[in-house]
Amino acid sequence: MQQSRISAFFKPSGDRRLKDKGEAESKARRDSSRILKKKRSYAQYHLELGQSDFLLHSCSVCGMMYACGDESDEKLHRDFHKKYYEGIQFKGLRDERVVSTSSGDNCRILLVVDGDPPSHRRKVKEVLTIMEKELGFSDGQLLNKQCKVYLFISSYRVVGCLVAESIRMGHRVIENSASRKHTDHNNTYSDKMCQNLERKGPILQFGGISFKRVVIKRSDGKNKASIDECETGAVLCEEESVPALCGFRGIWVVPSQRRKQIASRLLDAARQSFSPGRILEHSQCAFSPPTSSGRALASRYCSGSAYLIYREEDV
Repeated sequence: MQQSRISAFFKPSGDRRLKDKGEAESKARRDSSRILKKKRSYAQYHLELGQSDFLLHSCSVCGMMYACGDESDEKLHRDFHKKYYEGIQFKGLRDERVVSTSSGDNCRILLVVDGDPPSHRRKVKEVLTIMEKELGFSDGQLLNKQCKVYLFISSYRVVGCLVAESIRMGHRVIENSASRKHTDHNNTYSDKMCQNLERKGPILQFGGISFKRVVIKRSDGKNKASIDECETGAVLCEEESVPALCGFRGIWVVPSQRRKQIASRLLDAARQSFSPGRILEHSQCAFSPPTSSGRALASRYCSGSAYLIYREEDV
């Protein structure tokens, strides 16, 4: 006799349903917490509305161009801006060659030459990177193996630098050459040409040959140095050369420390230590073709405008 098959079905109890529901909710909460803990990334968007500095912004103080909103670019600008405006950090060097000290403001001037240890030369290179951009030199143009570098140290920072080199001769600047009316076509410029030169930049003339250096000056707009009209325009020099020993190739002071006699102290230190055993007179030193600010410094330092200027051929 064939027996009938009986199928048994078991309905889960209410407790089991509540347990499964609780596990599902707990898993959902863990997944939600995991999503919230995940680091979110954000992108900075900009609207181009015809602004001139849409891609790169130029700092009005240090002149560096950087992309606003780019974290790495802005950090690079902050580091460069601090070095340019306040000076390069300086913790000291082993076997420093100190040529001048000042107990009043706890400052000192160091001398660095080509044969010094690599750490000394690396610090000089770091300073010259900023100095060359400020003075309008191309990279590596300011320094050569015969140069002596003077660093002005204040509050653990390099706030000034002077590059000097040996020269054979210089040319005396003609007094009031910028404001003198010129009538001789062979040796001088007309008044109209002088007015044009004042707008273009400083001109250095030796006979019928003229030299020109154009430098774009950066200013923060708050502490502009006033330059008299007599310190702008053409620079005329005597064609006849005179003997000279020390040439000031370039001098620079950070903006935050200017008009504090740092440049003059650097020049004094160079005159006293450039030639061992002797102190050079002002008349034995010459400046490279200067900018308008350099002319003002040279005129004040030499107590008048009768200072010397030298060319590359005079070295």
